[in-house]
Amino acid sequence: MRTVMEAARLWRLHLAVLVIAIVAQFIGIQEIPIGIGAILLLPLLYAFLFGVLLNPNVIRRASAIIRNTEVQAASPLIVVAIMPFIAKFGTTIGPSIEEIIEAGPALLLQELGNLGTVALAFPIAVWLLRMGREVIGATFSVAREPNIAIIADRYGLKSPEGAGVMGVYVVGTLFGTLIFAVMASILATVDILDPEALAMACGVGSGSMMASCTGALSEALPAMSDTIVAMSGASNLLTYATGMYLSLFVALPLVEWLYSKSTAGKAVATPQKEA
Repeated sequence: MRTVMEAARLWRLHLAVLVIAIVAQFIGIQEIPIGIGAILLLPLLYAFLFGVLLNPNVIRRASAIIRNTEVQAASPLIVVAIMPFIAKFGTTIGPSIEEIIEAGPALLLQELGNLGTVALAFPIAVWLLRMGREVIGATFSVAREPNIAIIADRYGLKSPEGAGVMGVYVVGTLFGTLIFAVMASILATVDILDPEALAMACGVGSGSMMASCTGALSEALPAMSDTIVAMSGASNLLTYATGMYLSLFVALPLVEWLYSKSTAGKAVATPQKEA
């Protein structure tokens, strides 16, 4: 009874979700040619953009429709919303298990690609943006929940490192889905990389990013839809299983070492966890 009453108080949220879903599906899939390939705009992207526009923390006038109460209630529901998609992995990974086994070494080694955040983001953060110790939390990973836990345990979320990882987490949550879908659609239509490699790249440890990436690839390559879902799902599971250890024992020490070298002559404080 209490749950029903709470749901009734959040009628604005439920109505907004329903309207957004209907409008997004009505718009449908749109293709924008860009010469060597094309950008596929999926209903998921429209829903994401509409949701951002209705967020009062992004556009204050949106508070007339969606209040902070609805925003706080909606935040944890992303896990519930993504569950049907996660459940689908079980039905696709099983029939495609032989293909996954054949790609075994590739699936395991692709985890090393997470070190790309260090190679690409660290120089920009240190030498272009002039960031301080925030760079450690911001660049050692893609800043998903397991990575936040590592920083929270080692430094505390109120530390500069904590501010760095939370900043990237928020940006990834807001724009990661959009960027992943656009990149996946472009790379799939350009036909340079193997579709299975692109599918593996979808599994970075984020359910929403993987869903948008997989959706874009499946629309661009419908004949390989089951393989794409299976590969991305297996990759995402491996990222959760092994990515945390790679981040903890390889990426984070590497970023700390690089930061100490980039700040030669400056005292580097010893990490202290918040009280």
